[in-house]
This record gives sequence, structure tokens and C-alpha cells, in this order.
Amino acid sequence: MLSTQDIPRYQPLPNHLDQRIILITGAGDGIGKVVAIAAAEAGATVILAGRTVAKLEQVYNLIVESGCPEPSIYPIDLNGATSQDYDELGTSIDEQFGRLDGLLHNAAILGLRSPLTNYSSELWNKVLQINLTSQFQMTQSLMPVLEKSKDASVIFTTSGVGRTGKAFWGAYAVSKFAIEGMVQTWASEVEDLGSVRINAINPGATRTNMRAQAFPAENPNNLKTPEDILPAYLYLMGQDSAGVNGQSIDAQLR
Repeated sequence: MLSTQDIPRYQPLPNHLDQRIILITGAGDGIGKVVAIAAAEAGATVILAGRTVAKLEQVYNLIVESGCPEPSIYPIDLNGATSQDYDELGTSIDEQFGRLDGLLHNAAILGLRSPLTNYSSELWNKVLQINLTSQFQMTQSLMPVLEKSKDASVIFTTSGVGRTGKAFWGAYAVSKFAIEGMVQTWASEVEDLGSVRINAINPGATRTNMRAQAFPAENPNNLKTPEDILPAYLYLMGQDSAGVNGQSIDAQLR
């Protein structure tokens, strides 16, 4: 087991995710896309979840063309999905694979950089639905198939603004504070009870569309790429991190 400081330097063995079934939300773009491809290259069968089918199909094609295990595509809109939709997802995974070894909650929206005093209730509800409630509902519905794995890893995505409040980060920051609390609570509940472990990753300042939206004047060439922060994701997805539970891990060296 690595220390949290050493996780960004993790170097996995080839095929260290061989035979693992891993679902990734927001798999059509940005960090989700890069992690999905890397997981497939490491031997995993990846379930590509997201809202835009065309983007998921592009990732699917890249994985298949590289000779990796054939992924699955599962279109889902986190803003409109219900508990029943997530239950159906769990049933589909159970019927097709019999278990789920990994779940990465990568999808999120920024919302509006605005004072809370001026924040609209409609946007507030949308951000919390996508960034928090949908992730709770999906994890809850998928817990039966996660528990069928000998070593299941659930990974939530957090942020520096979910640890220390900063002005104008609005519902996004609040959703990430809630993610931190949910990870701690859920991890405590599953500790020593079975095969499921729950952690969070903070990607840090990374060259993504969301980062560009939040900091439009920033030079993206000064930022780490999604490929640069892969070690933390590959570590938590695999069996090398067995026993790591309830941690909030920085994907970039400090």
C-alpha cells in the first residue's frame, strides 16, 4: 500500500486491471476519456457511461482499434435519471458481467461562478443533482453488483474548493464538500464489512474544458494533462490499493 504522497508516482504493472469490470461516468471527454482508455489498455472491460452517445462511440472505437477488451456503452443523463434508471443499470451489469469491480464518478458540471446571494435555485438544484445526488443514487443501486466483486473500488471526484471554501464557487464547491462527507461516511459504513472500498480523488488543476470554463484567462499549457494524473486513478482502480478506504487523494504532487 502506497502512502498518499507516493500515489501520484505509482507505476502499475502491465495488465494490472486484467479481467476487471469498471464503469466510468463522463467517459466521453476529458479525464473520463483518458482514464477509460488507460483502464482498457491495462486489461479492464470498461463501461462507458455518459450523456453524449457520439462521444462515447468515439472512445469505444479508440479502445477497440487498439486491441483492448471491447467496452460497453451506457448512455445516461445524470440530470434526469431516477433511482429506477440506476436500478436498471445495475440489473444490466449483473446480467452481462455478474459483478462490478470499479466505479469512477467522474462526470460533473461547474455551474456558475457567482456569489451565492445571486445563485439561481434552478441552477443550484441542477448542479447538486449531477454532482451529488445522482452519484449517491448510482452507487446505492450498484452496490449489489459491487459486493459481488472480490475487490471493488468506488472512486468519487473531489476538488480543492470542496476542502476549503472559496468565494464565487457556488453550488460546485458545496457539492464537493458534500462528496467529501459522503465518502467519509460511506467508507466508515463499509469498513471491514465486505469487499467494497470508497475513496475520492482530487484531480487538481488539469487541462480540461471545465477548467477552461472556470479560468478562461489561464494558459492551459501551464497545466497538467489528464494523462499526467493517471497514476492515482490506475492505483485506486486496481488491487494494489486494496485496503485503502475513506481517503481523499491528490492526483498531483504537492
